[in-house]
Amino acid sequence: MFSQEQLQKYANILIWGLKKARGVSYKPNDVILIKTEIESLPLANVLVKEILKMHLQPVLKINWPPEIEKTFFSYAQKEQLEFKIPGEAELYSKLNGLISLLAPSSLTHLQDIEPEKIATFTLGKKYLRDILEQRENEQQFGWTLCIYPTQELASKAGLSLEEYKNEVSKAVFLNEKNPTKTWEHIYQQCQKIKHWLNSLDIQSLHIKSQNIDLHITPGEKRKWIGISGHNIPSFEIFLSPDYRYTTGVYFADQPSYRSGNLVRDVWIQFEQGKAVKVKASQGEDFVQKQLVLDKGASYLGEFSLTDKRFSNISKFMANTLFDENYGGKYGNCHVALGASYADTYAGDPKELTPELKEKLGFNTSALHWDLVNTEDKIVTATLKNKKQIVIYKNGQFTLDL
Repeated sequence: MFSQEQLQKYANILIWGLKKARGVSYKPNDVILIKTEIESLPLANVLVKEILKMHLQPVLKINWPPEIEKTFFSYAQKEQLEFKIPGEAELYSKLNGLISLLAPSSLTHLQDIEPEKIATFTLGKKYLRDILEQRENEQQFGWTLCIYPTQELASKAGLSLEEYKNEVSKAVFLNEKNPTKTWEHIYQQCQKIKHWLNSLDIQSLHIKSQNIDLHITPGEKRKWIGISGHNIPSFEIFLSPDYRYTTGVYFADQPSYRSGNLVRDVWIQFEQGKAVKVKASQGEDFVQKQLVLDKGASYLGEFSLTDKRFSNISKFMANTLFDENYGGKYGNCHVALGASYADTYAGDPKELTPELKEKLGFNTSALHWDLVNTEDKIVTATLKNKKQIVIYKNGQFTLDL
């Protein structure tokens, strides 16, 4: 798989991302959780070394292998799906960092499990996400994640394992002498784009492609964010729109794997913010059930654009982390059904109480599902002074860098 030199570079990039994501320095004895799969243990090993060298406290959690996860969902009853593991909330309330290594050895092992059981489990874990969101708002916590190549990912993407590894290496710049320097350069370039977007007084956005005709309202007190270190790789710039005003049609031409299910060609019609009609060429029943996971699951929590000038990703990778950052010929946009991001609030995140989130139209849900479109598209912003400006076309933002 990766050489020791590549593993070290990958670990260095993740540490860079973890520092960027938090925004304040880590101090000795801060607690860093590494969530890993069995296949990504070589990278976890290097990360533990680096975290120890920083005088931090590493905690390692190995996710359940697919066969055990399938056993759990096959036999667990409601009270077992909702069970809160003793000590888990205490751990999460003391975490200062989280690095997740995604290395699935199966993507479809839960395809025969009732979606309602997965939904119950997801809702039962929302309290942990709420803890981390609050800590992140207080700059006590930062997180990042990455992909570690597996045969399952490669086969689902239609690539050999070596080809898949090479695509990962290319996407995160592992073949460069100093990849963290490249990431820092991209970070600075995207700062210019975000500053430009946030200087525009945007009232609404119109996204138009062959199969998309969608109107989104960014909402009050919003800011565009992205390239923050949270995801490796990440080239997207996004915001959480006012969930109440989305109208029109969205289409995801990229397939999506979620909770052991594969869906293709998801078509969604929105009225007054809500997804009122959904179609898919594969997995339509699963999509329908995801949209009723909770009250917020049928509304948008994110709108995102990726600039092809930064992303080397040009193949379907069978993982959202890569697919939502697709560069290719026309870049991509994606929307996420479900939860919004509090850090797109253009103010002190500590102020963003549940009441204020609702007042400003920040969506709340246990679901956050990214659906990607790679078609050629034009994104036009209508400003509050009624002036219109094209902010994205031909796969990139219209700001010259």
